[in-house]
Amino acid sequence: ILSFIIWYLILGNTLLFSLSRFISVLVIACPCALGLATPTAVTAGIGRGAELGILIRNGEALELSEKVNTMIFDKTGTLTKGNPEVTDIVAFDHNTEEDVLRLTASLDKNSQHPIAMAIVRRANEKNLELHPVQNFTTIEGKGVRAIVNGKPVIAGNLRLLHEKGIQLLDDAHDRLREFEEQGKSITLIGYDQRLIGAIAVSDTIRENTVDAIRELKALGLDLVMVTGDNKQTANAIAREVGIDRVLAEVLPPDKANEVKRMQQNKKIVSFVGDGINDAPALAQADVGIAIGGGTDVAIESGSIVLMQGDLVDAAAAIQLGRKVMSRIKQNLFWAFAYNTALIPVAAGILYPFFGITFRPEFAGFAMAMSSVTVVSLSLLLRRYVPPAKRILKRKVEAASK
Repeated sequence: ILSFIIWYLILGNTLLFSLSRFISVLVIACPCALGLATPTAVTAGIGRGAELGILIRNGEALELSEKVNTMIFDKTGTLTKGNPEVTDIVAFDHNTEEDVLRLTASLDKNSQHPIAMAIVRRANEKNLELHPVQNFTTIEGKGVRAIVNGKPVIAGNLRLLHEKGIQLLDDAHDRLREFEEQGKSITLIGYDQRLIGAIAVSDTIRENTVDAIRELKALGLDLVMVTGDNKQTANAIAREVGIDRVLAEVLPPDKANEVKRMQQNKKIVSFVGDGINDAPALAQADVGIAIGGGTDVAIESGSIVLMQGDLVDAAAAIQLGRKVMSRIKQNLFWAFAYNTALIPVAAGILYPFFGITFRPEFAGFAMAMSSVTVVSLSLLLRRYVPPAKRILKRKVEAASK
């Protein structure tokens, strides 16, 4: 309107000339490119993530992944494979290893915890006949208890034994310290208020976990491991994978509280987990990343799902988010650049000096080209390969040679 008024009413040009300036400015100022800048990049990024085995549920998750500065990992089933195996059985108080295994497996057959399932598998391998149990109860984050042969039995961690008033002898302390230094999880067995044995269970670190941690550190993220294990065992696993900060002896409900505490300290937090007890933390986190092979509840709670169950994809998801947000900014720059440069030309600023005008049909072509530029830049994301994926590809190629 302003350009029309200046050319027609003030400068006294013809109605056709003034209308041409009006139409050219209107066409150039059409915000098609601005409207396309974000959704095309987000759509291309989510599609590329799906091709790479990274399921991103919405654009918000993609945007927030670019801002993440703290990543928290669950241990069992996330940093480790979640398929632990019994490595050591120690008997105390004149009991045999078979007695300890039979009694512990009798309680653990009612539990779905990976460590409990490993103990039951070992008992089945030895064809042990298990005791009938009564009044079975799970003590969240600590262990289980029941009645066997009319006497109370508990199987769990050291905290549970202390709560029940069961003391450890010096030789038991030495053996447990040895297992903890090796990064093994320990189940203690108390029978009739006496410690009768301990079972050490070891879980294998996931393939590529060390590479994933190294890649995430290179991205400048603060990495934290959270686990219900004691500090010694947790620190041993953390050292092995390369994580410096550990939150040990954390009960399952408190994982979400740890996430919330970091958010209150102005952190943008991503939580990576796979189990049922990880679901609240996954939902609380700014970006919940679920391991694809985990429980359905965890997968539903995550805003990003790693379909191949590879932690390297967690780094790839962050890199993809940063790439998409960078591309959105490029798109917006070019959309504004077209408008900033060509609106004055369309209004006729060059006409008094050079006799140059911008006809409406050329304005339409320029507007279309701005949209084509934005869409083309977004589509280039379909060819993007996150650096973390390239590292993994090189490892596979090296192994095949």
